[in-house]
Amino acid sequence: MEITTSRPKQDIRAGEGKLSIDQSRAFDAVGHGPFLTVMNRIYSQSKGIALQGIAKIVADGNRMAQITNPANAFAEIARNQAFDFFEFKIMGEASFDNVDVKYDAGPLEIETSEGSVNIETHPNRPEYNYYRGKLDIYLAQYPSVEIIPPRLDERM
Repeated sequence: MEITTSRPKQDIRAGEGKLSIDQSRAFDAVGHGPFLTVMNRIYSQSKGIALQGIAKIVADGNRMAQITNPANAFAEIARNQAFDFFEFKIMGEASFDNVDVKYDAGPLEIETSEGSVNIETHPNRPEYNYYRGKLDIYLAQYPSVEIIPPRLDERM
């Protein structure tokens, strides 16, 4: 008996993947965002800042109009005016998720060729010897088969 095999073969080729990292929201959160975005934020907050300024002027005018107040309102307003500054919030929202990472896998090619098994057998003819009056059939190797006929009464 002869057994020959050819191995199966598998070729795998992977193309380059693409990694994209977008940090624009992270830069925006630390104040280095795009100019147009910063200007839009200032524009959207300007109405509220103007209304706060008008409210402060009215509050300062009402304070100066209080003649019964013994404190010098003009000196306090002048001292506070030097340090007042309405600050625009030009930075974006700070978050742990401000950096976007995206990975696109490249193309994957898998080629498989099948293996094979070739089995060639050469059957051997059984070897037997014949003796008249005796019959024994057996195989010389495992698994074995024995055929023994029953005893015959040879008396006549």
